[in-house]
Amino acid sequence: MIELLPAPDHVVALRFSGELTGPDFDRVAGEIEARLARHERIGILADMTDFSGVTLEALGKDLRYNLTKLGEWKRFPREAVISDKAWVRTAVKAIDPLVPQVEVRTFAPGETDAALAWAGGFEA
Repeated sequence: MIELLPAPDHVVALRFSGELTGPDFDRVAGEIEARLARHERIGILADMTDFSGVTLEALGKDLRYNLTKLGEWKRFPREAVISDKAWVRTAVKAIDPLVPQVEVRTFAPGETDAALAWAGGFEA
């Protein structure tokens, strides 16, 4: 399930819970595209505290979507990930250097305000 969290218009803030499905991913992509239509660059906040996994359908959609954004990663300068799961923090550390245009940082549960401020704090 996906919940859209209150955030400035140049930040997409989402709370993931349970398993991410194909329709969930469609909602995420739609929200991202709507913000990109209004802003040259956007920040992302992903609260993954209650996230348990992803379906194959959602994983496939995510991979295809990311491929369409290969030349546009600079439009996503910061991504804040909230999680207390070691595997999520490890994945973020592994992925961060692979995409130098996007700075990714993890935050602990309860640090939502700090994560939101950081995700939206890039220079326009």
